[in-house]
Amino acid sequence: MAISRRQFIRRTGLATAGTLLGPSLFASPFVRRAFANLGDRYLVVIFLDGGNDGLNTVIPVTNGGGSLRTDYEAHRFTGGGGIRITPAQLAGTAIANDPNTGASLALHPGLSGFKDLYDAGRLAVIQGCGYPEYSLSHEESRIIWQSANPLRSGLLTGTGWVGRHLAATYPGTQIPGVCISNSIAPDFRQSTTSVLAINEVENFQFPWDSYGGDQLAKAGAFEDLHANASAGAQATQVFIGNVGSATIASTQNYPALQTTYESTRSAFSQLYADIDRSTAYDLREVAKIINGVRTGVMGVSARFFSIDNGGYDTHSDQGGATGQHYDLHREVGDSLKVFYDDLADMGVADKVLTVVWSEFARRIEQNGSGTDHGSQGPMFVIGGVGAINGGVYGNHPNINNLDLEDDGNTVYRQTAHPFRSTDFRDVFGTILKHWLNMTQPQILSNILHPDAAVGEYWSLTNGINLDMGFLS
Repeated sequence: MAISRRQFIRRTGLATAGTLLGPSLFASPFVRRAFANLGDRYLVVIFLDGGNDGLNTVIPVTNGGGSLRTDYEAHRFTGGGGIRITPAQLAGTAIANDPNTGASLALHPGLSGFKDLYDAGRLAVIQGCGYPEYSLSHEESRIIWQSANPLRSGLLTGTGWVGRHLAATYPGTQIPGVCISNSIAPDFRQSTTSVLAINEVENFQFPWDSYGGDQLAKAGAFEDLHANASAGAQATQVFIGNVGSATIASTQNYPALQTTYESTRSAFSQLYADIDRSTAYDLREVAKIINGVRTGVMGVSARFFSIDNGGYDTHSDQGGATGQHYDLHREVGDSLKVFYDDLADMGVADKVLTVVWSEFARRIEQNGSGTDHGSQGPMFVIGGVGAINGGVYGNHPNINNLDLEDDGNTVYRQTAHPFRSTDFRDVFGTILKHWLNMTQPQILSNILHPDAAVGEYWSLTNGINLDMGFLS
């Protein structure tokens, strides 16, 4: 499938070159030397678009030393339109206890794939994730998560937390990231190096015009234009030239990944096809690229990937142990299970880390057969055995009526408290520090922190924790 020039601009991030942070932002040799190379590792970011109901994702089965199960049952009912998940329905997806209350926890029944990963020590469940002065707007909250900037500072507008790492670490002649999409994921946006947006590697081609003409002449003209730009004196011009040249080269290399994968991994390819959902197909595209990197396909070196799965705006028709929410969880859980089985068979599962997030959670009180926008919910981090410390981290939010805010949301708090929340930046920061080998000062001053004074960024919190323990 050929793409147009307009699509080419969107898919390579060129539209950001003149409007976002300049290429010189991380140009200091001192800063570049400070960032360790990623090495033989990969990062996958999965966005659950729409606001996943975290309180029906990681669910209390008992009260422990508190009242979590009683409070859960007081707000969610069974029967017609009920979305309560009963202890009997949760018997097959039990995980560890809540660190705070000791209540036994379980995953939604649709997450049987996650349960398998958890039992294998490959899944970390991180509860109560959010940020100070949370927004319940889909758009604003997405931007906050993707930019890792709850202060809404204009300095980081348009760049993503992964993108800033790529800008700091990779030159414009490399392609370190691929979004399985028709546009660049906001988490990956920056204006220093190239990121591709690909729906299917097999059909990723030079952006020929839809009308006729000499295709070789067009390709030659494109290459000449970008070579001239790369030799220019203006920084943005050089960036455009480098990105364009890297992208045209990739269109000649990436389609070969299809044959390379299918010729040796057809059994796993069929497992993704058996799931027959977008998340499975998207992860199969990621697997094709990783397989290409490990087998040395020329010109393929991407190690950062992004996919998303929509449908989590469950104001209604959410369902209990079945229904829309079940289908969404089953899709993501089963797809990731096949993905990690595929990676393990390749011998690279320990080298691939996946983080799963949603822009906000849902309130504990049912709204008809669904739930309204909420304040804090779980994140998931998945990796190979030995790469991740599986288990439950953070505290389940307090869902007792007496502790809810006026709108029915759980209280986000960073003060010393039994129900202390988890700042999502600590999850991202732990990944940056322990997976991407960055130091804490580098993370705070260049990736997660928008202002010069580090303390100001965390002034609404009770400190930072970039050593959460789910990574060694």
